Amino acid sequence: MKITDAETFVVGTDWRNLTIVRLHTDEGLTGLGEARMVNHTDALVGYLAEAIPRHVVDHDPFRIEELVKKLGRDDFSRAGEVLSSGMAIFETACWDILGKALNQPVYNLLGGPVREKVKAYANGWYRVERTPEEFHAAARKVVERGYRALKLDPFGPGHYELERDEKLRAVALVEAVRDAIGPEPEIMLEMHGRFSPATAVEMAKMMEPYGLGWVEEPVPPVNLKALKKASEGIPAGIPVATGERIHQRNEYRELFELQAADVIQPDISHIGGLLETKKLAAWADSYYVTIAPHNVGGQINTAAALHLAACTTNFKIQEYFNDFADPWVRETAPGLPEVVDGYFALPQGPGLGIELDEEVIAAHPKQDVHFNLFAEGWEKRETTRKTEG
Repeated sequence: MKITDAETFVVGTDWRNLTIVRLHTDEGLTGLGEARMVNHTDALVGYLAEAIPRHVVDHDPFRIEELVKKLGRDDFSRAGEVLSSGMAIFETACWDILGKALNQPVYNLLGGPVREKVKAYANGWYRVERTPEEFHAAARKVVERGYRALKLDPFGPGHYELERDEKLRAVALVEAVRDAIGPEPEIMLEMHGRFSPATAVEMAKMMEPYGLGWVEEPVPPVNLKALKKASEGIPAGIPVATGERIHQRNEYRELFELQAADVIQPDISHIGGLLETKKLAAWADSYYVTIAPHNVGGQINTAAALHLAACTTNFKIQEYFNDFADPWVRETAPGLPEVVDGYFALPQGPGLGIELDEEVIAAHPKQDVHFNLFAEGWEKRETTRKTEG
C-alpha cells in the first residue's frame, strides 16, 4: 500500500484553528490527523506543504516508525512544536489507515484495551465574567452535564506575581466552583505557566481547602529546576502536572530525573503522535508518573487520545473542550462517543472510528485569531478577528 495524496483543511473558531490532514492511499483507504497549533497555524500549514511531497507521498502507511524517523532526521532539523505537530498529524493518519486496513480499532493495534471507559474532565466551560456568581453558574452546568471533574484557570493576566486583591479574587472563584459542584467532583487548577515558584506555592496553599485534583504548569516550562522548587512547596497530596509545551520525548528526561511532576500532559498532536506518546507513557511508568494527555483539539485529536487511553496502563484522565467551547466542533468529524456520567466509552469501528464532515468544515474557515493568555478577559476565548480567504 502507498500514500498517493494528502488534503489539508483548517477549521476556524473564535480562538483556535484546527489543522487537519486526510491521507489517501492507492487502495482507497484514507486516514485523518489533526493538530491545534496555537497562534502559528500558517507555520504548520507551510511545513505540511513541504513535507507531504518530500516524505509522505509514496510512503507505505504501515511503515510508521520509518516515516517518523525520516521526518525527524532527514531534514536535519531539531524538532520543535511545528515539526513535532506535523509528524503527529501524519503518524496519526497512518494509524487510522492501518486500523481500517485490518478492520480493527487503533487501540487493538497498540496492545489492546486495559479499561472499558475513559474518565474525562471538562475545559472551556468558564467563558464568563470573572465573578463568583458567573463561575458558580457555569460550574453547575458542568456537573449537570455529568462530568465528575473540571479544570479552570481562575487567574487574570498575571505574570510571576499577583496583587493581593487578585489573589483573593482567584480564591473566591475556586471557592464558588467548589460550592457549585459539591465535595466529590475534582477541580484541576490550571496556572498556565504564569508564576514564579513562590507565587505558585502561595496560590496552591490558599486554594488547598477546596480540594485540588492537581496544580498544572505552575511555572513557565523552560526551567525544570524551578518546577521542582514549586513542587516541593505545593502542599503534599496535591499532584503537580505539566508537559503540554514539551515537544520531544527526550526533553522529559530531566523532568523524570528531578521527580518534579506527578502527572505528565503531553499533547499527542504536538509530540510526534500516538506511538511516541505511548513510548513516553511507558517511560513515565517507571517513575510511577501517570499520564493525562493535553487536548485542546477537535474530534480527531480527541479520538487519538481515547485510543491511547484505552491501552495505556498509567493513564489518568482525559481533557475535553468540545462539550462547552464551540460544541459544533463535534460535528466536524462524527462518530466519537459522547461523555456520559463523566466517561467516554471506547471508540468503535476500524481506525480512529470517525470521518470528516466536509460541509461543516467548509462552513467554518480559518480565522485570524491571536489567543493571548496574558490579555484581560482571555478566559472568554473571544477575539476580534477576520475570516481569512
